[in-house]
Amino acid sequence: MFSMTRRRFSKSVLGALTALTAITALGTQAQAADRIVVGALHFTSHAPSFVAFERGYFKEQGLDVEFKFFQAAQPMAVAIASGDVDYGITAISGALINLAQKGAIKVIGGALQEEPGIDGQIILASKAAYDAGLTKPSMLKGHSFGITQSGSSFHYMAHKIAEKEGFKTSDMKLVPLQKVGAVIGALKSGQVDAWAIVPHIAKALLKGGQVKQIGMIADYIPDYQVTTVFTSTDNAEKRKDLTKRFLAAFSKGADDFNAALVDKTAGDKAAEDMVALIHKYVYADKPLDKAAPSIINGAMRVNKDAALNVTSVKDQLDWFKSEGLVSGTITLDTLVNTDYVKTF
Repeated sequence: MFSMTRRRFSKSVLGALTALTAITALGTQAQAADRIVVGALHFTSHAPSFVAFERGYFKEQGLDVEFKFFQAAQPMAVAIASGDVDYGITAISGALINLAQKGAIKVIGGALQEEPGIDGQIILASKAAYDAGLTKPSMLKGHSFGITQSGSSFHYMAHKIAEKEGFKTSDMKLVPLQKVGAVIGALKSGQVDAWAIVPHIAKALLKGGQVKQIGMIADYIPDYQVTTVFTSTDNAEKRKDLTKRFLAAFSKGADDFNAALVDKTAGDKAAEDMVALIHKYVYADKPLDKAAPSIINGAMRVNKDAALNVTSVKDQLDWFKSEGLVSGTITLDTLVNTDYVKTF
């Protein structure tokens, strides 16, 4: 007959209760994970989100992340306003500002920024235009310039070049082509004369010989806050813990990215691992050895702890207002929520 002493029975019960508690805790943690959708582009500049996902930083913050990819900034802004996307990292656009005025969107942090000494966005000319004399930005007057949409960051950059060179933006023919891929095709074929884009795309194009470098955006917009982190106003104002957790994971991913490819303080192995990680999302249709140089060339600074250059954001906002692309009454406070990150 089976028998058990009181001591053995108590130990068995205690062990079972301990196991049950552990299982319950794991179940609670799994249920507690908040599912969010993060908007991104297949750009090296979006690497912090990819790093945070691949290395488990989002999971550490109790976030179950799904990516939704876009080909331009404005559609991402619309997706966040509609609730299809929770957090996005992209350039400030007219669409984003207009949605902020409607109470739908808030900028909550900074991402990519132009920095002296680090290759940033490059001003390009088609080979045909270059051979015909378009060899520097001061000669852009009378030439066509590719943009995705009116009111995009490309539109803003075209204005800043014209302003510094002493002519009007209207002296150039701005050609809206909706998607980055379409602008690339138009530039390579000579359908547009010029464009400006982040280095991982620009340097790859330069190697092909169909385009030529004629300048750097950093010479026209010092400390330009190229991309920002943004979310719905509801997330920014009512789901603050969720937003803080997203920013914490994103910032940890940015630290790894900067150390590996921007500051290059993490060592060669860390750089190789970082390139391989990013390759899952950027130039994934190419072999790693072919994609690696372009990924490395695209390594621009992502602000530590998602700090936001509000001086640059205000300059962009003022330009949109001056061009009549957004309402003249919108304020910086309407666009930006400064509760989450350091501003400067």
